[in-house]
Amino acid sequence: MSEQNDPRPRRTTANWILAGLIGLFGLVVFAAAVRDGRADSALLFVALPVLLAAALALSPGGTAHGRVFVVTTIALLLAAVALHEGAICVVLASPLVYAVAHGTTALIRLVSRSSRAYAVVAVPLLLLPGLEGSGIGPRFDPGQSVEVVRVVALPAGEVAARLAAGPRPATVRSVPLRLLGVPTPRQVSGDGLTPGDRWMFGYHGSAHGPGGHLLAQVETSEPRHVAFRFVEDSSITGRWFTWQHADLRWRAVDAGHTQVRVTVDYRRGLDPSWYFGPLQDALLGEGVEHLLDMMALR
Repeated sequence: MSEQNDPRPRRTTANWILAGLIGLFGLVVFAAAVRDGRADSALLFVALPVLLAAALALSPGGTAHGRVFVVTTIALLLAAVALHEGAICVVLASPLVYAVAHGTTALIRLVSRSSRAYAVVAVPLLLLPGLEGSGIGPRFDPGQSVEVVRVVALPAGEVAARLAAGPRPATVRSVPLRLLGVPTPRQVSGDGLTPGDRWMFGYHGSAHGPGGHLLAQVETSEPRHVAFRFVEDSSITGRWFTWQHADLRWRAVDAGHTQVRVTVDYRRGLDPSWYFGPLQDALLGEGVEHLLDMMALR
């Protein structure tokens, strides 16, 4: 088959220029990361996304959806490079970004077959669901709550003793938390269940700034019930949500088993609610599970 009749898309000069610019951007960011003492993570957070983005730039899409996928993925990868350890934000938002990009493409192609004027009107309509929390649209139910119930093979008295001893750093067993790289406390101090007692959860910092800490104070202490309020929060997780209140209750199931119930109230920091609401509930649930592990309630 002759080159003129070959329907496959070809690399153009624009593809090579885009790949070159992406590579240059990657070299600058990589050098800055190494200079700042982040050589250990520069390969993962900088080199790998840049290589993937450059490869995509050299792979022209043959269809409208193919081109949209390439452009969207390059944008996400470069955003991950710029955010470095904050790349988790890109990971969490990427399904929504892909859905909007491809949904917009599909709708415009569908409508434009009958009228190009309707296609222009369709784009603002697609943006309406994303206006929540932007300052133009209102926020819906930013206050959320997550509850975790676990039955442990311990008598109720032993559960109380372990709670009074306070949390300690523990290995992260949650697969979602490990895969997404969600920050978890590395330094933990404090104990006691008397009103006024404080527990401190310290987070690992990065070159972008300290990880910060979360300070919880016992507010209410009753038989088999403890409530906490959060008196200080400079933690790295504050960019996604704000801790507000925690309630911990336990009761004996039988002589050797105890049910532990933890309810945490928080304020969601990400919008739109219909996407990030369920997502943050799931991640906070995994975080509460990790908290129980930190108190040796497995």
